[in-house]
This record gives sequence, C-alpha cells and structure tokens, in this order.
Amino acid sequence: MTDTSQPQTPKRELGFAAAVGIVVGQSIALGIFLTPASMAKSLGSPMLLLLVWVAMAVMTMSGALCYAELGVRFPQSGGEVVYLREGFGETAGYLYGWMAAFVMYPGVAAALAVGTGAYLAQIFPFSHLVAATIPALTIVFFAVINILGTKISGGLLSFINVLKLVILFALVAWALISGHTESRNLVPFAARRAGSDSLIPALAGAAVGAFFSFGGWWEAGKIAGEIRNPQKYLPLALVSGVSVVTLVYILISGVFVSVIPIQSVTDSPAFVAQFGSVLFGGAGARILSACVVLCVAGGLSALMMAAPRVSFSMAQSGSFFPAFAKLSPRWNTPVHAILLQTGLAIAVLLLGAFDRILAYIIFSAIVFLAVTVCVLFRLRPSIDRWWFPAAPVIYVAFSAVIGGLILLHNPLPALIGVAVVLAGLPVRRFFSRR
Repeated sequence: MTDTSQPQTPKRELGFAAAVGIVVGQSIALGIFLTPASMAKSLGSPMLLLLVWVAMAVMTMSGALCYAELGVRFPQSGGEVVYLREGFGETAGYLYGWMAAFVMYPGVAAALAVGTGAYLAQIFPFSHLVAATIPALTIVFFAVINILGTKISGGLLSFINVLKLVILFALVAWALISGHTESRNLVPFAARRAGSDSLIPALAGAAVGAFFSFGGWWEAGKIAGEIRNPQKYLPLALVSGVSVVTLVYILISGVFVSVIPIQSVTDSPAFVAQFGSVLFGGAGARILSACVVLCVAGGLSALMMAAPRVSFSMAQSGSFFPAFAKLSPRWNTPVHAILLQTGLAIAVLLLGAFDRILAYIIFSAIVFLAVTVCVLFRLRPSIDRWWFPAAPVIYVAFSAVIGGLILLHNPLPALIGVAVVLAGLPVRRFFSRR
C-alpha cells in the first residue's frame, strides 16, 4: 500500500523537449487561425498588426523571464499556486488555484475540444450525433493519455508539437514559393484600410486577441516538479518556447495578409476556408482544417497535462480535498486530479457556456499573472539578473493596459469573472476550519 503520511511527489521524467512542448502547445492552438483574421480586419493596417504582435511578444518574453526565475526558486509542481503561496500567503495561492481549476481550465479545454470537433466535421462527413460526441471523446482521450503516465503524455506532446511546427512552417513556405503571396497587399504598410474599426476599440480587441493567442506560455511552471534538472531546462524552455511562438505568429500573420488583402478578410471562422481555397484549391478547406485540428490537439494535450497539477498542488497544501493529492501507485500520475479536470470540462460542454467562460476569464487571468510576477519583488535573497527589475515592470505595465482596455471595452464579463473567483473564499474558510 502507498504511504500517504508524506506528500507524494511525481517522478522527474520530462526533459527539455516536453517542457518546450508545453509552452508551444498551449500557445499555438486555435488562436493562430482565428485571431489574426479578426485583428487584421479590425486594425486595418499591416503595421498596426505587426506592432500588436511585437508588443505582445515583448510582454510575453518579460513574463517568461520572470516565470523562469520563479520556477528555479520553487521547482515543484503547481506553478502560480506555489509562487503566490510563497509570495503572498496561502489565500492568494488558493484563489488562483480556484480560478484555474474551476473556471479557466475547464472552459479553455471545452473550447479547444469544440474547436477540434468543428474542424474534424469539415474533414470527415460525421452524422450530427457523432459530431456532438467528438468534443467529450477528445477530452477523455487526452485524459487517458495523461493518466497512463507523464512520460507517455510528454512523448505524445513533443511529437504533436514538432509535427505542428513542421506543418505551420511548411504552410508559410508553400504560400511563398507557390506565388500566392502578393507584396502589394502589404502596401500601404502603415495606412489603415477603409472599413476598419475605430482605433481604440480596434487596439483593445487586438490586444485581447493577441493575449489569448499567446496564452498558456506560463503552463510549463506547473510541471516543474516533473522536469529533469528544472533549474537548467525550465528557463531555456520558457524563453525558447516564447521565441518560437512569436516567430510563428508573425510569419503566419504576414502570410495571411499577403495572400488575402485586409479589406477582403472575412470573419474568423470562414477565414480558414477562404485562405485554404486560395492556397490549395477545392481541397483547401479540408487541408487547413486538418492543420487547425493538429494545432488544437497540441494545445489540448498540453492543457490536460498541466491543469490537473493545480488541484494536485492545492490538495497537497491542505486547502483542497486530500484525495486529489494522491498519485496512482501504478502510473505515478495524479489520477484523481486528472479525472476532476476531465469531469469539469465535460460539464462545461453540457452547459454550452464556452464563449461566456472564455470572455470572463481573460481579465482574471491577466490580474493573477501580474500579481504572480510581483512575487519576484518579495523574494529573499533578492533577484540578481540582468533583466531585473525591467522585465517584471514591463509585464505589469502591459497587464495594466490590457486590463484597462478590457474594462473599457467589455466590463461585465470581467466583473463576473472576478465574482466567481471571490466565490472560492467561503470554500477556503471551510478548509481552514477543518
């Protein structure tokens, strides 16, 4: 029988490739095919589109440097739960864990699974009944892979993400060598096209879209307890992963705009078929749909690996049900935490609340990530890195701007998200009394 008198710790079976796979897999998912089209149409200028991506890359790289230091200081599973607990106390770590485990991750997993089902249906002629079950089956599939072992799920994640990157770079190369790109579509580079949105709402929407597309780079910290030599590999994985994501997004966005003029861009869902038909003719919609499915599968694989480690860490600290702190004696994985994540994601599928959840989690996520970065200012001994304190200051400043834009542009979902997060406080008091 497994000894439960001491907290169980997973084995360190993941290497550099799997850690990079978490960063790349979580970031490059559904967003790369949906947000560039809406961003380009709203901004109406190739220069503004590039500036938004570059600004988000600067913000993300600053955050990655901060998270790398936090991962080195606290190389155990849990990510923000651990960092906030060490920096601001148990309640701060618990509230992030509550938001992540019960709001953000189930909603994102459900949305990614629905995206998989929608694009699979364009490839294969499923009946309506079968198509309706694909999202749930997709979530269950990746849950089973993660239950069977971290090494297996890490290997699958690395394979999917290498294949995904090869396909995305091949897509860029084919667009260039096939002659479908037109440099004249990028001219004038700075001027905004007719029909663009007003500048401030356009920047607000583009910033939120870019943040969503980059979102997930921080997930590598949640599996720090399962990475071999995290002091060496975690910082490299975060910086390398963010660099790869930035390069892919700029290249893909540039190809999108050079193939389809900004003024001709349709809405985001239809853009995949529009872009695919130009590049590959009649089969283009299916080919691009297959690319989307692969990207979403990589994102969902990374999410289903990282997310259960939050409730696992909360349970180990005594602020959640003890059953979720247990590891399977056979597979050495947090089976109960994985099953909880799976059940919550499927529940969101049944409720059909994907868009609402995605809308109101973004503000809460930005706030928690910025507060997590501020933990660096409370560490002792203090940080002695070339990028400190510039990186955390840049990240917090960008976060404040994006948060303000969200409150100005769409305040209600943000406030609902905050209310849901605060609803975790009574549960926290219950466990404190126990």
